[in-house]
Amino acid sequence: MGNRYPESMATHSQQRQMLNEGSRAPELNFEKLTGGTTTLSEIRSKGPALLAFYKISCPTCQLTFPFLERLSKNENLQVIGICQDEPAGAVEFNKVFGIHFPILLDTEQSGYAAGNAFGISHVPSMFVVERDGKISVAEQGFAKALLEELGERAGVTVFTEADTVPLYKPG
Repeated sequence: MGNRYPESMATHSQQRQMLNEGSRAPELNFEKLTGGTTTLSEIRSKGPALLAFYKISCPTCQLTFPFLERLSKNENLQVIGICQDEPAGAVEFNKVFGIHFPILLDTEQSGYAAGNAFGISHVPSMFVVERDGKISVAEQGFAKALLEELGERAGVTVFTEADTVPLYKPG
């Protein structure tokens, strides 16, 4: 998908190697915020999915997630949040920011198994996992161009003229 922000913003040190575009997504089991469990295979069987890792206290996540909610209003790309906080915090976050798309849990109690498997070191971290399990997008932070590209793919307008957002904001 190319460089979505100025080169000076595109480079930053990472504590671990994040999976990148072209990598195969790891097969994982997740606890659902609403109860029960699911696997990445089950998610992929329904079509491509945008997995968005977040923490409820992250200002960049708070900026990003209302736009992900807009993006979720389509039938071409699933949007799934992966919360790295306890369930009660995720429920409150959803209420405050108007989030209705599915939320999975990747908590300290689980050893952050999903975050570690994807190699994330910052939130938000977003991955588009295609039906075949390959990652077609891997991005950290808020990138307006990425959300616009995903909106085009999904047939959804993510930003309106009234939205004043940065081109990029690191997580």
